Amino acid sequence: MSHKQEISANSAPRLFGTDGIRGRANSFPMTVELALELGRAVGKIFRTHPGKHRVVIGKDTRLSCYMYENALVAGLCSMGVDTLMLGPLPTPAVAFITRAYRADAGVVISASHNPFCDNGIKFFSADGFKLPDVLEREMELLIAQGPTAFESDLPKDEEIGKSYRIGDADGRYIEFVKATFPRKLSLKNLKVCLDCANGAGYKVAPLVFRELDAEVFVYSNTPNGLNINEKCGALHPELIQKSVIDHHADIGIALDGDADRVILVDENSQIVDGDTILAICAKDMCQRGLLRHNRLVATIMSNIGFINAMKALGIEVMQSQVGDRYVIQEMLRCDTNLGGEPSGHVIFLDHNTTGDGLVTALQVLRIMIETGSKLSELAQGFKHYPQVCINIPVNIKPPLEDIDGLKKMIEEIETSLGQNGRVLVRYSGTENLIRVMIEGQKRKLIQQHACTLANFIKKQIGV
Repeated sequence: MSHKQEISANSAPRLFGTDGIRGRANSFPMTVELALELGRAVGKIFRTHPGKHRVVIGKDTRLSCYMYENALVAGLCSMGVDTLMLGPLPTPAVAFITRAYRADAGVVISASHNPFCDNGIKFFSADGFKLPDVLEREMELLIAQGPTAFESDLPKDEEIGKSYRIGDADGRYIEFVKATFPRKLSLKNLKVCLDCANGAGYKVAPLVFRELDAEVFVYSNTPNGLNINEKCGALHPELIQKSVIDHHADIGIALDGDADRVILVDENSQIVDGDTILAICAKDMCQRGLLRHNRLVATIMSNIGFINAMKALGIEVMQSQVGDRYVIQEMLRCDTNLGGEPSGHVIFLDHNTTGDGLVTALQVLRIMIETGSKLSELAQGFKHYPQVCINIPVNIKPPLEDIDGLKKMIEEIETSLGQNGRVLVRYSGTENLIRVMIEGQKRKLIQQHACTLANFIKKQIGV
């Protein structure tokens, strides 16, 4: 590396957040030019074995996915890598197909739960796990060096890569998901309301439940490139809540834009969030002797009530940073097979290497069938402490310790809440937001504290 390149590398900007690179389409960092360079960086880093190389590319239903897909293909092919294009498919399907095709890497073009005007790019390694920080940093350093970083690796003539469209990816993934549900069981006689968020699961999700014999009422499965997550899906469960009542359904299932997370609704139209889903599955796995080391991984956002409920069952709760990639890293570190987040990312490492909304929904349905319980009955006993969350838009993200007076204010609030409450302030890893979360026994009190803290932060660094 030349001296000029070293300077570029040392000053390389951070591009990756907690879930890949994300931002408004056609604005930095989500530009076509950067997507091209990302393709080249992946092609350079992941050519780790002899022979022909290939990378899987999947996407959600956003209008801007087309341009990033083509830019990534161009970058990868220019590095001598073949690309396997899957079309719109859930993020966990891309992880699965990456492993199934023994590809060098997988790429997902999606901004998950964000509105259609945003997009993102995230990566899986050959084993189907999201990339560790060190590899993401390596990609950032390569991109910072500019085109010269790739000149010596550009192939000639017949070594340039080709692009292929994979026609059976949907069917492969559907069969994979169904295989996580016992063959001896059926969803016959169950009414399921399904909200696909006009996203990546719009084709495969209805087929999974119908092929398992459920009566399925499908919503938000007509994507037009602009309506992904628009007043639907996991972030807007009110649509599926109403549908459960309208159809007298047994369960409502709301996916997010890339279908790696799910929020459920019971037969009484009550929301069952990720903490409660995790608790239901943890209890079941523990009773069946399948929860490795009687341990699971949650995040720092998990409710105190959830943690107390797990302790009462003799289940150890490890906590990670927010983000399913950090949950999985902690799961691997402490050797357990179950983890998740309140947002509905639930990871069953016995089945897949990332959160999977369809697999999660099927596990809860299995428990309902095997125990003869309604979802509302399974959700009982997991008392949630009141929790208030406020998001504050920001233009800059200075270290929290550098915000004058913030530490003192947080300490004062925590003192007033005592042992039955807590304060969490953190930056979003995927959006220009700072999040304030306060938990406690008295909703009115924590609401007041949250508003006070949010207003203070807004004056300091808010838009």
